[in-house]
Formats: sequence, C-alpha cells, structure tokens
Amino acid sequence: MSAGWLRRRFLPGGPLPAPRPATPRASPVPYRRPRFLRGSGSSPAADAARRPDARPVRSPARGRTLPWNAGYAEIINAEKSEFNEDQAACGKLCIRRYEFGAEEDQEWLTLCTEEFLTGHYWALFDGHGGPAAAILAANTLHSCLRRQLEAVVEGIVATQPPMHLSGHCVCLSDPQFVEEKGIKTKDLVIGALERAFQECDEVIGRELEASCQVGGCTALVAVSLQGKLYVANAGDSRALLVRRDEIRPLSSEFTPETERQRIQELAFVYPELLAGEFTRLEFPRRLKGDDLGQKVLFRDHHMNGWSYKRVEKSDLKYPLIHGQGRQVTVLDMDQLELQEDDVVVMATDGLWDVLSNEQVARLVQSFLPGNRDDPHRFSELAQMLIRSTQGKEDSPTGQGQVSYDDVSVFVIPLHSQGQGGSGP
Repeated sequence: MSAGWLRRRFLPGGPLPAPRPATPRASPVPYRRPRFLRGSGSSPAADAARRPDARPVRSPARGRTLPWNAGYAEIINAEKSEFNEDQAACGKLCIRRYEFGAEEDQEWLTLCTEEFLTGHYWALFDGHGGPAAAILAANTLHSCLRRQLEAVVEGIVATQPPMHLSGHCVCLSDPQFVEEKGIKTKDLVIGALERAFQECDEVIGRELEASCQVGGCTALVAVSLQGKLYVANAGDSRALLVRRDEIRPLSSEFTPETERQRIQELAFVYPELLAGEFTRLEFPRRLKGDDLGQKVLFRDHHMNGWSYKRVEKSDLKYPLIHGQGRQVTVLDMDQLELQEDDVVVMATDGLWDVLSNEQVARLVQSFLPGNRDDPHRFSELAQMLIRSTQGKEDSPTGQGQVSYDDVSVFVIPLHSQGQGGSGP
C-alpha cells in the first residue's frame, strides 16, 4: 500500500506537507543548566567535554536555598546525547490582583503593582529530540502560569467562584448554578495550570518551527497555593508522596492515547518526526532490556486489536503512545497531619525506569529520620536516589540497576512549607 493511500485513509483532513529536507538546525535557545545550579560546577562546557565514564551527580551549591528548603540533584545521560536533555525550574509565584475600572462601562482591567497572593512552584522537563523544547519550557511555563492565575485570582480567593469575575450578578440563581456544577476554587487553579500548559506548548511550537527544528518535552509541575499542592503532569515523569506510613502517587504517565491511530500513522508516513527517539508501536507498558527477544503484546497504526511481536532493540525507544492523559492532582496539605519527614519526590523517567515507587519510598523512609540535624539532607537524599540508579556495588538498593538516561530529582519537604529561598 502506498503512503498516499494511507494518508487518504487515515488523515481525511487533507494532504500533509512534504517532509523538510535534512538541513543543519540552530537551536532557538542556548544550552544551559538550571539557574539554581550556578556555582555547583555544572556548565554547558562541562557537559559537552565529559568523559564517557564521568557522570557526576550535581546539586545546588551549599549556600543556595530552594523554596521550602527543597533538595535537588541531577546526573547526565551515559552519552545517549551530547547534552543533558532534562531541565528544572523552581521559584516563588507572585500573583497580582486585577481591578475593574471605576465606571460600569469600563471593560478593561488594571493590574495592581502589589502582590495579592503568593505561592511556589517546582518543575521538571525531559526533552526529546534535543534539549531545546525543555529549555524553552523551563524559561516560559512559570510566566504562563502566573498570567493565567492572575486572570482568575479574584475567583481563587472567593469562598465560591462567582459566575461573573467582576461580581456583577445577572441572575439571582448564579451562585446556585455554580454550586450545582460543583465548581470549587481549586478548579480555577487546575484550569490555570491546564491553560498555562497549552500556552507554553504553543510558544514552544512557534519557536521550534521558526528554527526548523522538531522535538518536544515532558512536563511535571508542582504548585503550592493556599494550603494545597497541585501536581500537573504531561509525560512520563512522576511525583510521589512519601510519609512514614503512606505512599501515594501524585501523577500518572501520559501520552495522547485518544488520537493513537492518527499519530501512529503520522509516524509511519513521516518517520523523521520521531527524531530517532521514539517507537510508534504501542505496548501495554514501556519495554525494558529484559524484554529483548521475547514475544510481547503490541499494536500498530492499522490495528484496533492486539497481536504479538518479538522485541527488537528499536522497540525499547520511548513509546509514542501510552498512558491516560494530562492530569492535575490536588493534595490538600491542610487536611494532613504533616510530619517532619513527609516529602514529595519528583523525578524524570530516568529514575523510575529502574526504581519502583516502593523502592524510592523505602530509601526516603530509611534516610530522613537519621539525618534530621543536617540542613542539606533533602539534596543529599536526592543525590542518594540518583546514585541508586547507577549500578554501584554500594547502591542502597543492592540490586545493581543502571539508568543510562538523564535523571533529575526534586525532594520537597511538606512540613517546612513556606520556608527557604524563593529560587532564582
């Protein structure tokens, strides 16, 4: 069957443009590491010039404090790519208040200069097809989020979100309609996160298109606001709440399952869009090295059912299709009796490829109680988690598992919320 027939059969919206010829591409942004790693020995030159056996674990310098005294550590991949394709960002969200014009017929809003509401955020991005998209996301998403929150801040601080943001009541039953829909203030924050993701995605798309590049990135973001922690995820990074007697996943993996066949067909007709990073085939889970040579369940673009195939090396690439969808989880910290060792662990897939939720939780629960006097213990825990993925004989898991991917980890202590620096 010809590619033309496949386009007509599966892509009724019309023909796609011919693939761009392979030409040298300049990155729309310079390569860099997170700003809060300045002074830690991390630099673009160090990444590019590293030896094959040199994969140092890096954390913020001892004098640099992250929001809530959070810990962070990262390690570059084992020469899978020239640079570290993960990115990270954190900081304080300063949300200002909009005021309506004094006259009733004034439709515009005035932005007050004073801070009206404050929060904090932590974000991880895992680039695919190069580091550019992740760097753009790290530079952009927090600004998109602040704008979206400022647009609805009056509703966020209300007891119940008003039907009209201005407070003007057209119908006396407006509050009842809002209540019947079950709309809470947290839904406005969730909506702001979703709109910020969309806005950031559009910015990245424009920048990559302007520089004739392809690529993308995952995004895992935690936002603290008014006693709640909102965890938004698009991709295969993961967030995990670890307490003394509780392990609670705060995210689930995402890829665009709802458009599976159309996207797989695009990858079939235009394999260069995969940038050598993905497989278009769908499997029940992401395959591992131990699956090589085995016959496993799979399906391709032309299949609604499933079949079996023998796993080849190319099948171990990141799957284009899996998961349930972009989602936001809300953790109400005011409802928890927080203890000193309660943390949220956020990490890119390089960690979760070799460590389960339970293994990570055991490491956290065994490390923190014995190190309560160490002011840097959360960064040291992040470093220990990464070392557990490097196959060392003294690995805390004792299983010698190795992750060859980039790994980035935040450890966010919940008991000390509001303490620490605001981030760069």
